[in-house]
Amino acid sequence: MSSPLDTAPLTDPVDRAEVRAFSAELRRQGVLRGRVVPFILFGLGATLFVFVFGSVLVSLIATLVDGGSGSGLLLIPLLVVGAVVAWGLSRAFAHAAARRYRLDRFARANGMTWHPGFADPSLPGMIFDLGHDRESRDLVRRRAPRFVEVGNYSYQTGSGKNETTHKWGYVALRLDTPLPHIVLDAVGNNGLFGASNLPVSFGRGQRLSLEGDFDRHFALYCPEGYERDALYLFTPDVMARFVDNAAALDVEIVDDWLFLYAKRDLSTLDAATWQWLFATLAALDDKLAQWARWRDERLAASAPAVAAPGGGAAGGGAAGGIPLLTPPPAGVARPGRRLRRGFSWITGVFVVLGVGWWLLTVLADVFVR
Repeated sequence: MSSPLDTAPLTDPVDRAEVRAFSAELRRQGVLRGRVVPFILFGLGATLFVFVFGSVLVSLIATLVDGGSGSGLLLIPLLVVGAVVAWGLSRAFAHAAARRYRLDRFARANGMTWHPGFADPSLPGMIFDLGHDRESRDLVRRRAPRFVEVGNYSYQTGSGKNETTHKWGYVALRLDTPLPHIVLDAVGNNGLFGASNLPVSFGRGQRLSLEGDFDRHFALYCPEGYERDALYLFTPDVMARFVDNAAALDVEIVDDWLFLYAKRDLSTLDAATWQWLFATLAALDDKLAQWARWRDERLAASAPAVAAPGGGAAGGGAAGGIPLLTPPPAGVARPGRRLRRGFSWITGVFVVLGVGWWLLTVLADVFVR
C-alpha cells in the first residue's frame, strides 16, 4: 500500500452499542445465521450432559449423607451449569462480535473491505478442494492496484471420532495473466524429518532446482516441460524477493492467482501480522507485474496468423517462411495448467505400518489359537 497501514482499529477500545448495531446489520443481511447455531447447540448439549450426570451425583451424595431423596437438590446443577454456560456463551458472542467490528473498521481505515466469509469458496488453490465443510472466514479485501484477499480457511476430513479440522490462513492475489501451475514449498515450515506441511504432494519428476540458495528456502514444482517457463518467471531478482519476504509461507501460482499459505490465522487482530503481510505484498507486487508479459508458446498454433507487412497473405503460417507478428494468446496449454499430484512418503510409511500391524494381529490370533 502507498500509505502507511493504520492498525489502530485492531486494538482501539470499541463502543458496545456500535458493536451490537454492526452485528444486527450483519444478521439483517443474513450473513451470520449459520454461525450462531453451533454455539447454541454446544451450550444446550453441555447443559444437558452436566444436568443428567450432576443430578445423579448430587442425589447419590444426599442419599449417603442423610438417607433423604435429595430431590430438592436436583435443580442445583442445572441452575449452576445453566448460569455458567449462559455466561460463557455471552462472552464468546461478545468477543466474536468485537472481533468482527474491529476487522471491519481496520479494513475501512485502509481503503479495504471486510466480509465474514463464505461456505465452500470458489478459489482454485490446492487447499480449497479438499475435505468437506469448507469455510472461509474474516475476509479482508483490497481492490486496487491489484485485487488481494486475506482470509482464514478451514475444512474437515474423516467422520465421527476420526474427523479432523484443518485450519489455514491465506493471501490470494489476482495476477495479470494466467500462468503455469507452480508451487513453492517453503522448507522452513516443514515438519518431522523434513516432511512438507502442504496438504497434497507432487510428483518428484516435477521438482526444479534453481540457482543460488533458493533451494535452501523453497522446493519449486512446475509441470514437466515448463522448466524453461519457470526460469523465465523466477529470475534472480524475483527469487530474492521471495526468499527475503515470503520464506515463511508456502506459495502457489495457479491460473491467474497467486496464493500465500500459512498454518495459522492471517486475518487477525495482531497488528504485527498485518504489517508483515502488506510489507511482503509490497515487495512482491512490482516483480509480479513483469510476469504479465509471459505467454505460453504452446498456444501459438491456435492464434490467428498475421504475416509481416509485404510478406504475403495472412494465414500463410510458418511453413511458408513468413514471420508471424501475432503473439500467442493469454492462457496456459492444458499440460501446464495443473501439477501432477504424487504420493507422500510419510503417508506410505503409515500405510506400511498399518498393514504390518494388521498382519501381526492376524498372525498372533492364529498362533494363540
